[in-house]
Amino acid sequence: MAMTRWMKGLGALMVIAGLAGSPAWADPTDVPAPGQSKKIDAIKERGTLRVAAIGEFPWLPENTTGSGEQYSGPAWLLAKEYAKRLGVELQVVPVSHETKVPILATGEADISIAPLAVTPAREKVVDFIVYSRSSLCFVGLADNPKIKDAKTVDDLDKKGLVYAFFTGTPPETWAPTRFENVEFRAVAGSGANAPIEEILSKRADFTSVDNVAWPKLNASVKGLMVVPLGDDCLKSNEMATGVGLAVGKSDPKFRDWLQAVHDSIKDQVEAEEIKLLKAGS
Repeated sequence: MAMTRWMKGLGALMVIAGLAGSPAWADPTDVPAPGQSKKIDAIKERGTLRVAAIGEFPWLPENTTGSGEQYSGPAWLLAKEYAKRLGVELQVVPVSHETKVPILATGEADISIAPLAVTPAREKVVDFIVYSRSSLCFVGLADNPKIKDAKTVDDLDKKGLVYAFFTGTPPETWAPTRFENVEFRAVAGSGANAPIEEILSKRADFTSVDNVAWPKLNASVKGLMVVPLGDDCLKSNEMATGVGLAVGKSDPKFRDWLQAVHDSIKDQVEAEEIKLLKAGS
């Protein structure tokens, strides 16, 4: 009987010890130990985190003044955080739009912080750390009695409203799947972000605009309202496409660590983007 109790006690201690050493208790933002990630080992041995970069507002605006940091924005904030946690310097590798993904395969960059829309074709060759989205907001005249009380996008889906869009753009095929009751007005593209003339002339009640373009539009054209309201426009999920930084598929441990760090500071990343959008208006 005593031996049985002793063995049970020993078993309990072993279970506790096993749990204490279980990876489930490890902080996923901790830098993986040597030997767990070839990419991280190489970065730390080199002493630099090489990031492929090309400026694009609002995710990675380039500073061309000649003073201060080379870039700003949510992608830059993440890159600096990665380098800080790895204890290395940040090294920018300039790229073009044609090379910002292929450079990961050559090994000349560890990650690509050039803002990238997440597409099925790209997902076949790289993994993404998605930190933002490109999406739509809907704008109309604030004094239009037919929409002035709208607070959500669903409030716009009613008979008697006219939605304008440029032909040959994604909203042309997307809008009919989102709005079942409105009338659609297709107009030829003008190079502008949205057919605002249709709204100002009252030929249409509302139109769509890229969420990142709304602050500038709002500053340049008076008398407009936006749905979703206020800053919720900047966080819109309507016709959303993820935007993120890219990493090669060869080192899942590295990718998982990048993701965990992002998740731990995602509120800061989002706030940085909104700050730039408001300042850029």
